[in-house]
Amino acid sequence: MSVRNIPRIVIGAAASGAGKTTVAAGLIAALRQQGLVVQPFKCGPDYIDPSYHERAAGRPCRNLDAWMLNDSQLLEGFARACQDADIAVIEGVMGLFDGSNWHDERASTARIAKLLGAPVILVVDIAGAARSAAAVVLGCQHFDSDLLLRGAILNFAGSEGHAKGCAEAITTITGLPVLGWLPRDSKLQIPERHLGLVPGGEHSDSSSLITSIAAAVAARFDLATIGDLAGTAGELPEMAVTGKAVRHSARAHRPVIAVARDEAFCFYYPENLELLVEEGADIEYFSPLRGERPGLTVDGVYLGGGYPELHASELTANVGLWRALRDLRARDAPIYAECGGFMVLTSALIDCEGRRWPMAGLIPGVARMTDKLAALGYRYASATRANLLTDGGVELRAHEFRYSNWVCDEAIGADDIAWRVRGARAEAPADSGGFINGNLLASYLHIHFGQRFDLASRLVEKLIEARSHA
Repeated sequence: MSVRNIPRIVIGAAASGAGKTTVAAGLIAALRQQGLVVQPFKCGPDYIDPSYHERAAGRPCRNLDAWMLNDSQLLEGFARACQDADIAVIEGVMGLFDGSNWHDERASTARIAKLLGAPVILVVDIAGAARSAAAVVLGCQHFDSDLLLRGAILNFAGSEGHAKGCAEAITTITGLPVLGWLPRDSKLQIPERHLGLVPGGEHSDSSSLITSIAAAVAARFDLATIGDLAGTAGELPEMAVTGKAVRHSARAHRPVIAVARDEAFCFYYPENLELLVEEGADIEYFSPLRGERPGLTVDGVYLGGGYPELHASELTANVGLWRALRDLRARDAPIYAECGGFMVLTSALIDCEGRRWPMAGLIPGVARMTDKLAALGYRYASATRANLLTDGGVELRAHEFRYSNWVCDEAIGADDIAWRVRGARAEAPADSGGFINGNLLASYLHIHFGQRFDLASRLVEKLIEARSHA
């Protein structure tokens, strides 16, 4: 089977909270139990939902972000990820037609489904509803006639009779089949906290949870018909590049970048790490929470996002990590940090109870947790001057999602500000953001390297320079 013809299905909903992640993870696991290699995807910039899909599939879940990436980049990433897969399951983002602005479909689940030529199954929250569930499906069916809406799955059913009644109304009124249902059962729900769901890698019993959801899906879903629907997806466009690039993998002396990875640092785009390897770097993973630090021979460090605020005590105690980072900083080795990584490079993290936890101290000021959302959304980020990723004046696309602020009482010079940032929507004001000093680049921004392949190559070149200087 050519990757351009891979069966694929999109799991969408009319709004957030309908249970897309539960349904998608259960479907992925149930299909895997049938012996299929399932490639999972998540629309948008989410890091948490993919952690469940990754556990269900036994392979990395990829983000499909139609705002940060253009059409050809998104299709290329999709095709590359599917090369050895039998089927792709794609979870949507927010509501089916919700995107990066109010007036068009950019970055929405519907847009991505149409770009992929993939049929859509709508997850419908029927708690407290009866015949009105059909109105929700009918509205989505007629909102965009180009969308391949091919069926529905019901969630939060009060009983089998409730599910069958809603299914009858939906099929009678819309002509679409109802392909399964899940009961209102707390044992099938993924726990939540700030930033969304609790990540699968952190949930104490996520494997058992996924097993339970998969069993419920296998018992109540028409998996054969879902598989047949996935097989009706059209051929991917020619712009979908299926060959994985091999750029500098044969370097005689490959630089090494240390990447923090554990429950405190778990938000990474898989493509970012893969592109660094393709550009000629080797990755050395380490766990700050387990007392680990970058090795003595590394040429730089990448600190991703996550939940450092939930593990501040363990991080503060890892004095070896702070010493290693200061040593790297002293020789101007590349240090790249996003969101949670940015927070731990400040002087201290102030938690919601006001407790102060000393951190690396490479950036002036502190990261102070807030009791409400501090920032959420897509961002345009223009580099104020040349940095680890790009030249001065170059504008990149990024995303923010945080419950903290950088508070700095010290005077910060204009040369220390890394980015000029503005929101994706026209009414959003411009602001400054992040910190830059030599080869230290840190901010709250999450940046997908796939939007410009020179981002990864530039960072690798900086690592090579650091090695030669050392």
